[in-house]
Amino acid sequence: MASYVRRRGDRKQVGYGERTSPIAPVSMLKSIQQMKIRRRTGRRAARSNSRQKHPSLSRFAKNLLREWRRLHLPVSNITTIVGVSGGADSVALLLALDELIRANKLKVKLIVAHIDHRLRKTSADDARWVRAFVQQLGYDISISRVSVKSSRDNLEQAARLARYKSLSALAQKRQAALVLTAHTMDDQAETILLNLLRGSGAEGLGGIEPVRPLTESAETLLARPLIPWARRHDTEQYCGERQIDFRHDEMNEDETFARVRIRRQLLPLMETFNPRISEAISRTGELLRDDDEALNRAARRLLELSTEDPAKCDRLRTDLLAGTLPALRRRALRLWLEKCRGDLRRLEFAHIRAVENLVTENRGARTIELPGGSSVWRKDGLLTFNRRTSARAKP
Repeated sequence: MASYVRRRGDRKQVGYGERTSPIAPVSMLKSIQQMKIRRRTGRRAARSNSRQKHPSLSRFAKNLLREWRRLHLPVSNITTIVGVSGGADSVALLLALDELIRANKLKVKLIVAHIDHRLRKTSADDARWVRAFVQQLGYDISISRVSVKSSRDNLEQAARLARYKSLSALAQKRQAALVLTAHTMDDQAETILLNLLRGSGAEGLGGIEPVRPLTESAETLLARPLIPWARRHDTEQYCGERQIDFRHDEMNEDETFARVRIRRQLLPLMETFNPRISEAISRTGELLRDDDEALNRAARRLLELSTEDPAKCDRLRTDLLAGTLPALRRRALRLWLEKCRGDLRRLEFAHIRAVENLVTENRGARTIELPGGSSVWRKDGLLTFNRRTSARAKP
């Protein structure tokens, strides 16, 4: 005769042979228990398989993803170009992007761009190394070779202009919506200090923008998602964790360059006053960028109200400019000159101040000569911009 046990909460006494609904046989309870065990085991196996298929992200990749979202960068259905020189910073950025793509956190088409400036004897070796590394990861790569002709003092700027010109051409050719570079917080601190030593205003002291249009006319964005959080030692450590080597640029050790002296001499000295000086400088730069944007908006409005003929940009009324604060007035004049000239090359603070004096000092008709042969003169309460003052003026 089968034995029965009472279910929990059942108060009725039931003996052998009695069958009631609240009671289940021992064999049935054992079967149910075994089914629950198998079900739990299956769930554990499924979770384990899922972890193996999508391993947990590294800390570096998590930080990149968080910054990606904070910058509101698109996460899918775009072509993205990432500049890779072969150094630790750009290699770490590429590895983290690869990690996010494989984990389905980013669904973008990735193209790697390497620009060979041909400034070092080993630059061709760097290009070959990057090509092999990228092909091993399975991404498309474009290698461009550019010529940089400049004096030693302007070599960094000339190389930068050639690099972004090449990236812009590639972005247009491949219809890329986003271009990434691997500038870090250390690069930001060095740039701000370099601009401070040159006497820059708020725009220069704001440093490198994390996101901006690649060019004025293009819709492609240029983003530097490592700047707000990654230090140089973070990128080197991440490459080590991934067991990936990287290239070394001997020009980063050449102290004839001002940036290298800032990196190797000035910043270590400043760290004796504040061990987190790079973070502090970068935070100051972020605050100044916000202030700079707010002032620029006000200056653009002032410029709009002061323009004599909206269809032309060559004439400004001086009455509104004379009555406003100097910081706002100088910004409006700077924006005006940039619009009239097409750029601000070779234009220094002394030129802006001289044009400002035309506004504030009513001493009759006067003319201010500007670099490149253009000029500004005042007459009858108007500032007039002339692109060329003579046929002999050099551009």
